[in-house]
Amino acid sequence: METNNTAQELAAPTTVITAEALLEHWQGHRRVSRKVIEAFPEDQFYTFSIGGMRTYAQLTMEMIGLAAPGIRGIAFGDWTFSEPVLDHSTPAPATKAEVLNLWDLVTDYINTLWPQIPAQRFNEVEAAFGMYENTIYNTILYLIDNEVHHRAQGYVYLRALGVEPPFFWDRA
Repeated sequence: METNNTAQELAAPTTVITAEALLEHWQGHRRVSRKVIEAFPEDQFYTFSIGGMRTYAQLTMEMIGLAAPGIRGIAFGDWTFSEPVLDHSTPAPATKAEVLNLWDLVTDYINTLWPQIPAQRFNEVEAAFGMYENTIYNTILYLIDNEVHHRAQGYVYLRALGVEPPFFWDRA
């Protein structure tokens, strides 16, 4: 089989996923993660762990503490979030309902800021949180991967507690 592609044709940029599809992918994962939080018994959410891992409340707060300042950094280059203060060390609110309200606040914040991201921004290289240099789209993929990783820990916790976790593929 013969090809007649020039080097220029081979190097032409190809869109694999649109910004809108990437947002929907991320928000689909966030919807599943929210279902995992909902599935936890209130008392176990704050106390249960296996093998020295953090509680699911702590893992959830890491996801929240990365996503809120993360989307702000992605959009504007400011990797902070201050009302309320959210970062990797923010403690969980006292109730699961408050955690879910915070989760929803961050979800709405992502949806609000996403359309403000200029298309060229996705390919820019920046040190996320002042220390993780990468392209913006790779930082977004990291945020999604981190959430999936911690959600998987939640699945293990739920199964150990005898609770059937939500279907991982049901992103509705």
